[in-house]
Amino acid sequence: MQTQLLWDQACVHLKAAMHPDTFARWIAIIRPVSLEGDALMLSVDNDFCQTWLEDNYLSLLLDALRSAGAGEKLTIRFQVQRHEAQPSAQTSLAPSASTHAEAPAGDARPTASEERSRPKNRRPRNGTLRSVTLNTKFSFEEFVIGPSNSFAHAAAQAVADAPGHAYNPLFIYGQTGLGKTHLMQAVGHRVLQSQNTSVLYISSETLLNEYVESLKNRTTSEFRARIRNVDMLLVDDIHFLAGKNSLQEEFFHTFNALYDARKQIIMTSDRPASEIAGLEQRLVSRFEWGLMTELEQPDFETRLAILRYKQTTAKVQLSDDLLTFIAENVKSNVRCLEGALVRALSYAKLNSQPLTMEALRYLLRDLLDKEKQQDLSFDDIQRIVAEHFDLRLTDMSSKRRPRSVALPRQVAMYLCRRLTRASLPEIANAFGKTHATILHGCRSIQNRLTLDQHLHDDVHAIARKLGRDPMTFQL
Repeated sequence: MQTQLLWDQACVHLKAAMHPDTFARWIAIIRPVSLEGDALMLSVDNDFCQTWLEDNYLSLLLDALRSAGAGEKLTIRFQVQRHEAQPSAQTSLAPSASTHAEAPAGDARPTASEERSRPKNRRPRNGTLRSVTLNTKFSFEEFVIGPSNSFAHAAAQAVADAPGHAYNPLFIYGQTGLGKTHLMQAVGHRVLQSQNTSVLYISSETLLNEYVESLKNRTTSEFRARIRNVDMLLVDDIHFLAGKNSLQEEFFHTFNALYDARKQIIMTSDRPASEIAGLEQRLVSRFEWGLMTELEQPDFETRLAILRYKQTTAKVQLSDDLLTFIAENVKSNVRCLEGALVRALSYAKLNSQPLTMEALRYLLRDLLDKEKQQDLSFDDIQRIVAEHFDLRLTDMSSKRRPRSVALPRQVAMYLCRRLTRASLPEIANAFGKTHATILHGCRSIQNRLTLDQHLHDDVHAIARKLGRDPMTFQL
């Protein structure tokens, strides 16, 4: 196979597996040189790129090349050869004074070239948005409030009214699709409209890419200036910092600088800071200085209210029984709920006949199947764990504390936390324990998984018995 063809096909696999910004920064800069036997020669511009690729992406490159048809014995060698025409645009680390267009829907982040090619809008009336984007749909007015999110919503509004004073930092956590990014960006929108404030919104992955690029280009001072010279810093998916020690060190000092200057910091995560494995304790303690608030799975009434609100702007309307069916069966998160509604509204709009319940069931069949698979109960997890460790089911909630019982019980707590959408108090109630006991048990198992291979294998085996792929949740 020709060298260029092999590389082009490998890039197809890499694009599907990587964040677009990461691909543009680290893969698009590679140039295939030659394929001699089982050795593929790749060219990069400098030693830094070579070292970074070898340390962080070598196995991913090999997997992609083998998927593209290369042999299992293939090896990769890099050579440093400066090339004048850079194949990928790099994100500027200098502060930007202009506001960009609305972000793409969902979690997609625009690449640097997309950002520069977008038409620029006028600067907000009073505030300044620095780089990246805020989704115009993510406002307080578009956020439907219910028991599962009312406290987080109230906290976000308090921060928007008094940034740097009400709750600093504000740490919003919860499973995907529940509205963490929506609430965080709503604060940014409110502040930009009402105060002379500069706001920076950035994802942790983009933060990492820009930090590494600043090291490569020796522009760390510009990077720090951009991150620290703002009045409000919004960081999405802060759990992405786990295990990245150098970036954690940089963020530690950034956090201190902003906090000491009474600048507002808001972060989102898929779990509490104390449960993020690989996060330095000094960062955990600082993240807990302010207010930590959880977004939980919305109840039926909230899901129905969301559906009714979202369809008010649609040209077609669904009957209440159809909306009720969707609300009753799509429980995992708001994103899936809205996706089901869009699918139903699109079908109703494109077909002359009214949407029936039978047609709706067929239309959402894959989503409904997925929801059923995700619907694990505490009893299911406790029963499988008890069977695996040859214990009685009653041991899962008993007060007995011998090691033969305590460890399996902690495993069950950990799996309830990882495989369900339940809150810590709900899990505590199922085990007859306190919130603190559940938190301790989850931390204990999380810390031991990286050290105890036998326990690691046990947890994997139990997850498979529960019908879950253990690689899809954090171990």
